[in-house]
Amino acid sequence: MQIVRASHNGDIRHGMMSEGQVVFYLGDPILGAELGEESAPLSSVKLLAPVTPGKVVCIGMNYRAHAAEISIDVPDEPLIFFKPISAIIGPEDAIVLPRQSDQVELEVELAIVIGKHAKEVSYDEAKNHIFGFTIGNDVTARDLQFSDTQWARSKGFDTFCPLGPWIETELDTNSLKLESRINGHSRQRSKSSDMITDVYEIVSYVSRNLTLFPGDVILTGSPAGLARIETGDQVECEITGIGVLHNPVSWR
Repeated sequence: MQIVRASHNGDIRHGMMSEGQVVFYLGDPILGAELGEESAPLSSVKLLAPVTPGKVVCIGMNYRAHAAEISIDVPDEPLIFFKPISAIIGPEDAIVLPRQSDQVELEVELAIVIGKHAKEVSYDEAKNHIFGFTIGNDVTARDLQFSDTQWARSKGFDTFCPLGPWIETELDTNSLKLESRINGHSRQRSKSSDMITDVYEIVSYVSRNLTLFPGDVILTGSPAGLARIETGDQVECEITGIGVLHNPVSWR
């Protein structure tokens, strides 16, 4: 199922995509809400970030080629960092370039949406704690990533966490193709099988270090392909089985 969060007639609601229609839930499906009877054409709603997480957990250096291109050693264990929820935007929202950076880059990533409270879960249990998957763009001020002693600023500017366009609840994460494009030109191309730590081990590992709650998001790492974005660019992040996340780029 494709689960959306959308603005419709002044209200923000969750819905399920069905043949060009959005069938609305009676609440948040991640929390167990049921489908109602009301629907609307997809063309009549504005898609928003499909989830409002309490936290966005990110896994760094999860593709060897990406670690190599920015000259960072692959860690012995998954590298955890965070993006603030103030960085989240949805499909078609603008990525705003901050004046503090001269080198902002895109990073297409598979995003996990947590469906159940997860603490100390095993690899085999991890699947039962996942609601679904969406696309994330881990926008990064690369110059600040290297000049600062940690990554909070370079990864955390407002608009630096596009999510969407929806949550796919049924997905084989072993054979996904990931691609990012700027103005139609391919910049990153990889597959999920190239990840060092797979989806279920990521959920298990994170849950052994901090508690995950329904709606929390985990970004699983970026493949190689450094690509700077500029004002006026059109950015697309695509993952097979989910869709395309599109965002324009503007200047603050």
